[in-house]
Amino acid sequence: MRPLRIALLSGGNGWHVRDLQRAATTRGHQSTVVDFEKLSAAVVIGAKPFSEFDAIIVRTMPAGSLEQVVFRMDLLHQAQDRGLCVLNPPRALETCIDKYLASAKLEFAGLLVPPTIVCQTAEDALAAFEQLGGDVVVKPLFGAEGRGMMRISDRELAWRTFRTLERTGSVLYLQKFIAHPGWDLRVFVLDGRVLAGMKRFSLNDWRTNVAQGGRVEAIEVEPPLTRTAIAAAQTCSAVASGVDLLLGPDGRWYVIEVNAVPGWRALAPATGIDVASSIIECLEQRLR
Repeated sequence: MRPLRIALLSGGNGWHVRDLQRAATTRGHQSTVVDFEKLSAAVVIGAKPFSEFDAIIVRTMPAGSLEQVVFRMDLLHQAQDRGLCVLNPPRALETCIDKYLASAKLEFAGLLVPPTIVCQTAEDALAAFEQLGGDVVVKPLFGAEGRGMMRISDRELAWRTFRTLERTGSVLYLQKFIAHPGWDLRVFVLDGRVLAGMKRFSLNDWRTNVAQGGRVEAIEVEPPLTRTAIAAAQTCSAVASGVDLLLGPDGRWYVIEVNAVPGWRALAPATGIDVASSIIECLEQRLR
């Protein structure tokens, strides 16, 4: 096929961007880093967002005002509507970045998620704290890599936390803490198939995120979990995603998160799979 012109939407030239550039060059394509925060558009006859590109890979979703975030997503929708291959599609990004929307969609699809209550006042959050058993994980509605998450099992601390979050205008997102064996699974799903999987071990912490210091080892994802991971990705409209699965004390597997901007810096060396090349190949197949 002809060489592709790929836009790498990012906030800089980080490791994942450089790895995608390497893979694109190796496969004969051109890639250009585009700063998400500097995007602009014109509404005139013939104007097309990202008209100089054939495909877009989103590698970050920077924070911003409501107007900024909506405008950025509008541009991605426009690009997709005009025939560009956007990975991940804007609908997947909107779903996965919003923890409430993702959890609601997963539950509605019949997938097991931790009991979750989302509210806007400290009083309602304290009632939710009690309803969820007095041991909860409080998460930012928008967040990644375990940042901003708190496990709270003390009522007084819960009240103080909820009041602080309420004053900042935050949505209060509470999930029942699921006791786990000290590890979880990250399954990388690409275009309807499992590309790779790894087990993530916590490091003196209840969180297992690699960004929080956890260690990893490659695994062979068993068929039942393969089906669960693929179903979770498809429910969230994600082409490339990292699906986090947690084994609960009752022996059931919970879908904790579907990440639509998944990393592979730990996954690639652990599994020996060239994830970046697989992503570029996915673009090629979709544009044939």
